[in-house]
Amino acid sequence: MAEGFDVRLTRAQERYEQAVFGGDATSLDEAERDLVALEADTALARGRLLHARFLETGAEDAAELSLFERAAQLYREVGDARGEGEALFWVGTVHQVIRQDQATADPSFARARELATEAGDELTLSYVLRHLCFGEQAAGRVEVARELLEESTRLRRKLSFTPGVAANLIGLADLAASDGDRDAARGLLDEAASLATSSGARGIARWIDEARDELKLD
Repeated sequence: MAEGFDVRLTRAQERYEQAVFGGDATSLDEAERDLVALEADTALARGRLLHARFLETGAEDAAELSLFERAAQLYREVGDARGEGEALFWVGTVHQVIRQDQATADPSFARARELATEAGDELTLSYVLRHLCFGEQAAGRVEVARELLEESTRLRRKLSFTPGVAANLIGLADLAASDGDRDAARGLLDEAASLATSSGARGIARWIDEARDELKLD
């Protein structure tokens, strides 16, 4: 998100006081925009919590998609391209991950990629590229998938997003194994395990163990 919850709320309070006590109501429209953006921030945050619950339980909450769609709409209204891109990424993720509908996910991912690139939001872009990789891999376009995931990983290393790098290395290991390069796959999972341990990413560590079992690399 472009700005934190506290920044938007504090600014709105300051503009209220400026209007009521200072007699200057010229900034009330800006305060309204801040509160619209705050509503978008909250919808996005709530949607992400519901997605985390889905990953834990496997049960979809119907409110998740509507929260992300609402966030995207509100960010668009206030001209927050960065926020809109992040929200659209999550819209695509619901369709791809939860509903297994890549065709419906693709337009949201494509627009999220455009907006994240324009806004210089490399973290969201790394997420979008990761999920575009999944779609390309499912369609059998392995080299394109690898390029997307390698670029996502490059961005995550640049941002020192260590758990995210570890997660991506699992995907790269899967791609290496599909090419028959089991040594490369094993090395990628070993690096992923080291990164997960150093960053306290126990959830990612479980994924690594599952990947070793699935790829029969132990």
